[in-house]
Amino acid sequence: MLSKVFSAAVVSLDAQIIEVETDASYGLRHFEIVGLPDKAVEESKERVGAAIESSGFQSPHHQPVRILVSLAPADLKKEGSLYDLPIALGYLLAAEKIKFDPSDKIFLGELALDGRLRAIKGVLSFALASREKGFLELILPKENALEASLIKGIKVIGAENLKEVIDYLVGKKEILAKETNPEDFLKTPDYPIDLGYIKGQEYAKRALEIGASGGHHLLMMGPPGAGKTLLARGIISILPPLSFEESLEVTKIYSIAGLLPRNRPLINLRPFRSPHHTSSEVALIGGGNPPRPGEITLAHRGILCLDEFPEFHRDVLESLRQPIEEGQITVLRAKHSLTLPARFTLVAATNPCPCGFYGNPEKKCNCTNSQIQMYRRKLSGPLMDRIDLFINVPPLKYEKLVAVDEENCSLKIRERVERARQIQRERFKKEKTNSETEIPEIKKYCQLNLAGQDLLRKYVDSGELSARGYHRVLKVARTIADLEGSEDISFNHLSEALMYRIREGSI
Repeated sequence: MLSKVFSAAVVSLDAQIIEVETDASYGLRHFEIVGLPDKAVEESKERVGAAIESSGFQSPHHQPVRILVSLAPADLKKEGSLYDLPIALGYLLAAEKIKFDPSDKIFLGELALDGRLRAIKGVLSFALASREKGFLELILPKENALEASLIKGIKVIGAENLKEVIDYLVGKKEILAKETNPEDFLKTPDYPIDLGYIKGQEYAKRALEIGASGGHHLLMMGPPGAGKTLLARGIISILPPLSFEESLEVTKIYSIAGLLPRNRPLINLRPFRSPHHTSSEVALIGGGNPPRPGEITLAHRGILCLDEFPEFHRDVLESLRQPIEEGQITVLRAKHSLTLPARFTLVAATNPCPCGFYGNPEKKCNCTNSQIQMYRRKLSGPLMDRIDLFINVPPLKYEKLVAVDEENCSLKIRERVERARQIQRERFKKEKTNSETEIPEIKKYCQLNLAGQDLLRKYVDSGELSARGYHRVLKVARTIADLEGSEDISFNHLSEALMYRIREGSI
């Protein structure tokens, strides 16, 4: 007899409905799964057989029955162990061991040999796809029910084992649908680092405030121990919490990557990713086989911190150019194409030279000119042209180390950042920052007076600003004006934006 139940597969960051067709007929004992299954799916027949027997039914491996399971569409590669539950139910339905209507239900879950349901990844994407395709129920492991129930409009049933699922489907047992209130997970988070802990460095903190307000990329340069890394880690404390829509975006990414905490199904703290400088290109931008999100996607709507910036491999750094410009990354391989979101704010830190003390009046630099030039050449001109703010972080004196900085604590800065973000939200009528503006929007919202036009003309005509640099300066000036609550960009706003943009040497 033939049966059909429904499951789903992850494609990029979205889910696609999978039809699990099962044919059970009398004959020589045989169990085959077709439809481009990977090794984990092929092995599911052994787990399914043991789980069915543990649930009080006779295992298909102990009967003279020929079983063929087809996962459609057949040309889409199926990965992972989440098809165990639909395969088991498909067999029981085809063999007429149980009867239920599977037409409005999605089944997901890995089976243990004793019939328990183990948690799976990517549940938020599955719940969204199930609702969009008109399914009424989503039946999955109990551990995943809290995450799936964030999506309203679909009934989420979390079960502990296969026997519980069967009893629910045939009407022997009622399982209450899981309900989650997203507001429970949208509280203001605790931040480990407060910018008030960092004494001095007012110039750098001002640049961090501008970068956080408009989503602008920035590069800090200074000697070892000046506070670059601490400043970079502190920027997360001045960013506003994610909106619910942004939280769903980020949560979906982390769920598919298997990085979502079990007891916290919704992420509302902006991501902070700080990969080591030995990371590969695939680790940073994503890809692999099977394809997975990289660090730039995991940093979506948050911060990508690259400490020791010139120590990264050159091809790794150059791969950042497209996502910095477009807010997404497209990875093309021989057998697949993958487009992933990557709307992050880059915060990079570097020493001025290999020893770190070039230009330091207190310590002598031991590097030769050729070593300094080689060190700085690792950062190409096109990559540097995509960075908005360049900050020098000098070493601190004792008076600064013992001073109290209450004015620049994270709470006060975050309030100013949130006001600037609200202005941008009202301007663009959606969640969007000044750094994301396109040229038509720049022409509309970044108008300059005559003095400002003359100032920019000087820098562009002298070659100190490229066309890209010209537009990026205007975006930063717009953000500075927003921080002051000004509708117009003044000469002072533009001058400050240029101060952060123009830099000496190649860095």
